[in-house]
Amino acid sequence: MNTLRYKGFIGSVNFSEEDSVFFGKIEGINGMVNFEGQSVQELTEAFHEAVDDYLAYCEEEGIQPHKSYSGSLNVRLTPEIHSHIAMLAQRAGISINAFIKQALEKQITAML
Repeated sequence: MNTLRYKGFIGSVNFSEEDSVFFGKIEGINGMVNFEGQSVQELTEAFHEAVDDYLAYCEEEGIQPHKSYSGSLNVRLTPEIHSHIAMLAQRAGISINAFIKQALEKQITAML
């Protein structure tokens, strides 16, 4: 995956062939913070600077730096996957929602 990580933030990484420049934005925040560079090193440094500047701005303004989420998520599945989840949830004696929540928590723990 084309991302950068710094201080708990994720930055997207893209390349513009037309402009010969790497560019991205800080993901998962309330607002739009972009950065760019002509090399991977420049892009990484620009991302770190963008995160540091964003954190300083948030502290000055007294706002939460990370985007807040409601905790409600609509997931689109194929009918076959939905059916399998329903069957497995019933077998486990839990709701479909609880089954999906447990599966996601397990996956997140494995990836962190």
